Amino acid sequence: MGVDLRHYSKQVELELQQIEQKSIRDYIQESENIASLHNQITACDAVLERMEQMLGAFQSDLSSISSEIRTLQEQSGAMNIRLRNPQAFRRRLRELVDGLVVPSTLVTAILEAPVTEARFLEQLQELDAKAAAVREQEARGTAACADVRGVLDRLRVKAVTKIREFILQKIYSFRKPMTNYQIPQTALLKYRFFYQFLLGNERATAKEIRDEYVETLSKIYLSYFCSYLGRLMKVQYPFEALFRSQHYALLDNSCREYLFICEFFVVSGPAAHDLFHAVMGRTLAMTLKHLESYLADCYDAIAVFLCIHIVLRFRNIAAKRDVPALDRYWEQVLALLWPRFELILEMNVQSVRSTDPQRLGGLDTRPHYITRRYAEFSSALVSINQTIPNERTLQLLGQLQVEVENFVLRVAAEFSSRKEQLVFLINNYDMMLGVLMERAAEDSKEVESFQQLLNARTQEFIEELLSPPFGGLVAFVKEAEGLIERGQADRLRGEEARVTQLIRGFGSSWKASMESLSQDVMRSFTNFRNGTSIIQGALTQLIQLYHRFYRVLAQPQLRALLARAELINIHHLMVELKKHKPNF
Repeated sequence: MGVDLRHYSKQVELELQQIEQKSIRDYIQESENIASLHNQITACDAVLERMEQMLGAFQSDLSSISSEIRTLQEQSGAMNIRLRNPQAFRRRLRELVDGLVVPSTLVTAILEAPVTEARFLEQLQELDAKAAAVREQEARGTAACADVRGVLDRLRVKAVTKIREFILQKIYSFRKPMTNYQIPQTALLKYRFFYQFLLGNERATAKEIRDEYVETLSKIYLSYFCSYLGRLMKVQYPFEALFRSQHYALLDNSCREYLFICEFFVVSGPAAHDLFHAVMGRTLAMTLKHLESYLADCYDAIAVFLCIHIVLRFRNIAAKRDVPALDRYWEQVLALLWPRFELILEMNVQSVRSTDPQRLGGLDTRPHYITRRYAEFSSALVSINQTIPNERTLQLLGQLQVEVENFVLRVAAEFSSRKEQLVFLINNYDMMLGVLMERAAEDSKEVESFQQLLNARTQEFIEELLSPPFGGLVAFVKEAEGLIERGQADRLRGEEARVTQLIRGFGSSWKASMESLSQDVMRSFTNFRNGTSIIQGALTQLIQLYHRFYRVLAQPQLRALLARAELINIHHLMVELKKHKPNF
């Protein structure tokens, strides 16, 4: 590098000496300030030392105060406990004394007040509460109970005696002739606490009253319904109406009785059910026996079916009133009605099945009286069944319907010509369908079934109707369409003479044929609307047939036929045929 280290070292040492001397001069100049700072630091250390001593003393004082506070808290808690104990004792003592002390107002009311007065009921409740309190305290071994037990027992005996006499008088009043027992029975509900008091204090008396009530009311209900049923049966009126009146009265009285029993005798569930049947059992058994006796000679299926639906409706009413006690009775009634209804319906089925048309006398094509009876019978059952639908009924009606359809076919077979057979079938199907649609829904199975039968036989009759005057035309059109469909249209070239005869025959006779056809239809059918519908169907089918004939003649093989000029214009034909449309 070319630098002399000795010279460089001396130069650095000289610079350090200069700096040191400068620093000394600066320190000398600031010596007073440094001394003052030293004094201030010394004074601050003294102040901090004194503060440390003060804080130490304060911390010691705080520890002492905390200990004193804990002591005070413990003393306060102990004093609070000593204060609460007497208060709790006084409160429990007051409750005990209040429960054991028998006030004079209670004694006076129980001994002197009539049971119908409000103060007797109020003090009876107080007596019941005190008796319960004494029993509780006796169970705990409270000696003071012995001082009031005798007083309470005497008051209890007096109250039980007065209550027993009062309730039994009310029950005995039910027995008076021409008495509306429901009025005093409803009045008893105001005193239902009397029975609750007896249950809690004198169960033997409570049982006596309940047994007396059951005995009295069971006889009253039995006598009432026997008399009522006897008068009903003397009325010359449909059985189902009498059945409804009888069972509505039974339903109304049973619901009222069940609700009274639950409220007054404080029972529910199976206990309420048993007590209800103790009261109403004899009456229900009598009603069932009478119904069974009547049904043995009853052959009115509609009346029995109405009774079934009356029971179903009344069962729903009882359920809405929350009275399950009659459920078993409804089941027993239905167990009598359903088999009888099925038996009567089966007897009707067998009667229709075994009927010999040849033994019915002279036949004509008008609706048969047996099919009319079936239609009225079936429509009535279907109408009733709509209120509460039942598949069981529909199945039975389906069996009867099959037998009636077979009967109609057997009767139709007695006619010599197919046309007369079809007229008879259409008239009967139309009549049955009309009767059913008056009461049953249009989409019911019975309506749909007869509608299908009617449509099928009507179509067959129209073809049968058109066959004599237009049979040749029908046969040719079917043959020609078959040849065209199979690709054998060339075979039509040999049919010119036949086609010419058909064209000229149709043109000369169609008007007279349609007039005769219309008159024949209107004479054959008892329902003019049905006859009109058949005529319209025949006209429509004839126009369709002639239109198909036109299309066949449009084939190349017959297009040059001279007789085509004699064809009646299709639109002219439609206008002319409309003139034969009846207005009904």
